[in-house]
Amino acid sequence: MHDTLPLLERTPFPAISRSRLDILQVNLGYKCNQSCVHCHVNAGPSRTEMMDDATLALIPEVLKARGLGTLDLTGGAPELHPGFRDLVCAAREQGVRVIDRCNLTILFEPGQDGLAQFLAAQQVEVVASLPCYSAANVDQQRGDGVFDKSIAALKQLNSLGYGQPGSGLHLDLVYNPQGPLLPPDQQTLQADYKRELFQHFGIVFNQLFALTNMPIQRFGSTLVSKGTFDSYLNLLKDSFQPQNLAGVMCRSLVSVDWQGWLSDCDFNQQLGLPLGTSGLRHHLRDLLKTSLQNRPIRVAGHCYGCTAGQGSSCGGALEH
Repeated sequence: MHDTLPLLERTPFPAISRSRLDILQVNLGYKCNQSCVHCHVNAGPSRTEMMDDATLALIPEVLKARGLGTLDLTGGAPELHPGFRDLVCAAREQGVRVIDRCNLTILFEPGQDGLAQFLAAQQVEVVASLPCYSAANVDQQRGDGVFDKSIAALKQLNSLGYGQPGSGLHLDLVYNPQGPLLPPDQQTLQADYKRELFQHFGIVFNQLFALTNMPIQRFGSTLVSKGTFDSYLNLLKDSFQPQNLAGVMCRSLVSVDWQGWLSDCDFNQQLGLPLGTSGLRHHLRDLLKTSLQNRPIRVAGHCYGCTAGQGSSCGGALEH
């Protein structure tokens, strides 16, 4: 796999700093039941990295110590971690909002019986990746049969109340472009998704998040192999919108890798960039006593992906 960090470090990006920390985004491990072309984590069935019990036990402590409002769980498929459900319960007992970044097909994997019912009972917000409402496009990006399983999973979540008006169970979908392009207007695309999924499958959901593909890991390496890395990075840079700087996720979020090491965002984590600009590594346990407010954020060329066009963050477009 091609290392894209040296290419990204050649591209300057405006200096930014942190505001108040509110979101702890935790990568529980890289094991996944899918291998997606756009995956910036390079997750897949053969990955074995998983957070250990001692690090997992720190998470509820940090949530309480820092008074954080949101625990955002990601992977790989975070549900594959054997401590996933206990962690969710511990966070919810504190009144913390929990987000599960779910690939949908995980609901049908061995050992995941009752997963959807558990998420509903704990009022976990589901952010589900569905790169298109077309079977051909989804299966091309994620593998044969993934679309049908995803639709079945969405129907199951709907039946439990997810996405239904007044249920309080939030179901959001995530769109990623299939190539080196900016995502289309989020509101327009959301209307298309809602129309097509309801008309053809009776599926409802709350919001669509249109996310920009980052030129790192598997996707970035593919760009290098095809000779399109520079042109894609230039597209991101040329589409930079300075007003998006105020809303980028790294201002209020810290990313935790499966070993407990901190980064300014999930993308920096995958590039091996530690928290801040000092070059020193910080661990999850450091947050028990340390505030990150006003600290500088480590930036590089990939940061244009969050600020290009309508903007892109873990919560979708920054311009609405």
